[in-house]
Amino acid sequence: MPDALPEMQYRFLGRTGLKVSVISLGSWLTYGGHVGNETALECMKVAYDAGVNFFDTAEVYSGGQSEIVLGEAIKKFGWKQNDLVISTKIYWGKANSANPDKPLNNNGLSRKHIIEGMNLSLQRLALPYVDVVYAHRPDRDTPMEEIVRGFNYLIDNGKAFYWGTSEWSASEIADAWRIADRLGLVGPVVEQPQYNLLARERVEKEYRWLYEAHGLGLTVFSPLKGGVLTGKYNDTAAPPAGSRLAESEDGYVKSLRKTVGNDTWQRQLDQVAALKPVAEELGVSTAQLALAWILKNPNISSMITGASRPQQVLDNIRALEVVEKLTDEVIEKIEVAVGNKPAVESRRF
Repeated sequence: MPDALPEMQYRFLGRTGLKVSVISLGSWLTYGGHVGNETALECMKVAYDAGVNFFDTAEVYSGGQSEIVLGEAIKKFGWKQNDLVISTKIYWGKANSANPDKPLNNNGLSRKHIIEGMNLSLQRLALPYVDVVYAHRPDRDTPMEEIVRGFNYLIDNGKAFYWGTSEWSASEIADAWRIADRLGLVGPVVEQPQYNLLARERVEKEYRWLYEAHGLGLTVFSPLKGGVLTGKYNDTAAPPAGSRLAESEDGYVKSLRKTVGNDTWQRQLDQVAALKPVAEELGVSTAQLALAWILKNPNISSMITGASRPQQVLDNIRALEVVEKLTDEVIEKIEVAVGNKPAVESRRF
């Protein structure tokens, strides 16, 4: 492990007593699929040795293979679960079904799938419990009371310590808390939304009153917007063959790929190009600037990064050194470059 790495920092997960590394390692689009298992294990070991204690996965990632690889890492390296924070997510469990083309109750947030999906995730992880389980998306076909009771069952039966949401609306999160309060149950303590310099509205505007009202924590994903904020697409006509953006069948990546070449894509590339001189002035990469900008937000509990090789893990962690360089003057230069700061009303209605 290089001596030059900055010391890892830790924050509380929202209004809980759980401490998570501000930089975490996720397995979406990588481990168990796009990246070979040995490389995945190397990335996890480098992250752990650098102070990362929070590892995120989901039942849908590579059809459950990502959970298996994470469980293998914990066993291989002899890590103690009490030194880790492990999260998984429940919603898309079609790989659990004998008939994946017709998953029926293996998808969604019915009480049945919440409990069965969690049991199968724990089997793949080879763990007795996880620290955090997320509702991977809102399920508008299932009553909110059933969802709240389902996740509280997991907590009451020692299968998870906390539950959260991912890509839920502010009103849905508030509704879950109202029902939890009425029933004397635990509400969602954390939300996992997309957040980066090119996608800001939800975190900075829609959720803004939830931080104080419910102590909502955030573990944000896609901090580099699928690699767009690295600048690697600025000098290419199309995503290179073999890249995840070119070939992945993941829904998010496919939606991003559809923008390639259109006005939205070009506008984002222009924003990234405008960020480059700001990064150069600080002597850092555009990617590290973008990551440090996220860490500057006090509402962020942890930033979930991805890495397909160990060096990327190290490069991401070095973003910690950049945070202190983001003075008010530098932040203003960033805002001018991207030109997309959400307009937030001073009054809350």
